[in-house]
Amino acid sequence: MSSIAPPTSLKGARQRPPKPRLPLSAFSPPNSASGDTFQLPPSPTTTHPKAIIDANVIIAGAVDFSTWKHEAGSILGARADGLVLSLPNADLKNTVDQLEDKDQTFPSYLSKVPTSLSTVFNQSTPEGIASLRWALERGRPVDVDIQAPISDSVLESFEDIISKAITGLEKVPPIVLFAALSLFPEVYVKFLPPSWDAPTPPTPSLEVAEYTDSQQKKEWKRRIKMYLGPVMEAFGYQRIIFGSSPCPTSSGSSVASDWYELARESLAELGVEQDFVDAVFYGNAKKVYGMD
Repeated sequence: MSSIAPPTSLKGARQRPPKPRLPLSAFSPPNSASGDTFQLPPSPTTTHPKAIIDANVIIAGAVDFSTWKHEAGSILGARADGLVLSLPNADLKNTVDQLEDKDQTFPSYLSKVPTSLSTVFNQSTPEGIASLRWALERGRPVDVDIQAPISDSVLESFEDIISKAITGLEKVPPIVLFAALSLFPEVYVKFLPPSWDAPTPPTPSLEVAEYTDSQQKKEWKRRIKMYLGPVMEAFGYQRIIFGSSPCPTSSGSSVASDWYELARESLAELGVEQDFVDAVFYGNAKKVYGMD
């Protein structure tokens, strides 16, 4: 009985590539003085900026920091190195005189009082262009609260007022928005509590050793990261500024320490470096508002 040996090769048949063989060292942890395990990234719950400038603290009436101190608590309050006050309808001269009064017991970081201006934008008008240019000519940072549904026409109108206001200026001071627009290098955006028809979800106190985020807080962080990601891509970390109060025209409510924890964790969960965190919570505000 004869048998036919199978062919050793066939025309047109694909040859399987040899399997790569990796050395065992590829699966071994790197040698380090701290141990023989891979180094894990820091947990978002433990990532804090080295210092904080709260760039949006609304105070109505006489200058009084007791409410902010109470809301800030031990974590935010202990890291605070400066405040940017929003003083709606305040007499600026009297307020500055009050802050510079040596008999007042204000925090040491308010010994120097640089000032900035703020306005609300609805549409581009000749009066609005002239007013913005007047402020920029005096070297003052200007906060702009965009109070219009964001659309292509509104953004084009805002581009128009910015372009005309800065034309011919040798040096343009920062323009800080409560809405995202990154087409101009002088434009910054503030990272403030959103107006979502609910107060900012609270964070458990330090006495609680282990806790899980509430469903509401998880949903807030999910939505914050959904908006924050594109803002980070458009502006970069050098032009995002943290503030604890909602924008002046917002009806939302928020406690300073709750928003700090929510903003900090949302930012850290996006996998950013420590330098990014320090810039958003401190360095950018110091640069814009002249806190030297």
